[in-house]
Amino acid sequence: MSAYLQLIFSFLQIGLFSFGGGYASMPLIIEQAVIKHHWISLSTFTDLFTISQMTPGPIAINGSTFIGEAVKGFPGAIVATMACIFPAVVICSVLAYIYVKYKQIDWMQNILSYLRPAVVAMIAISGISIFIASFFNDSKIAISAIRYHAIVVFFICLILLRKFKMNPVLVMFLAGVSEVVFTVITKGSLCN
Repeated sequence: MSAYLQLIFSFLQIGLFSFGGGYASMPLIIEQAVIKHHWISLSTFTDLFTISQMTPGPIAINGSTFIGEAVKGFPGAIVATMACIFPAVVICSVLAYIYVKYKQIDWMQNILSYLRPAVVAMIAISGISIFIASFFNDSKIAISAIRYHAIVVFFICLILLRKFKMNPVLVMFLAGVSEVVFTVITKGSLCN
């Protein structure tokens, strides 16, 4: 099957089954792009996720654009993005009509209340995957593989975001600068 068809089918699935927003779509993106098709590594996915956070727009759509570009350049980015968006446009149009018409009915509220825990579970799985990729070298969970610098950066960023309400883009920029400084100090060069 051609790479374009694989992108279409993969991102149609992601767009079709990404209930709960961008964070909930991450396990599906990992399944398709990292595990099934090996388009990118988990480490690259984490980098793309970070970039998706810094750019405007939904994470799933930004992620599909970046992955499509990695697979087939600019045309791949367009194909993957359109495939990811299409199901949402159709589903949202239908659900908006149903919700407006039946929002006062008990079964509608029951359905929504049962979907929420599933969405939280999907977000938690994504968080665990990103946690492992961020804090352990080569995604191996072992004491010897812990990236202590990443843990320090995490806690500093957490404090800057929660306590000082610093702009997330500025926090991400500072985290990137700290990684450059750490690399230069420990390895003596960025090129190693």
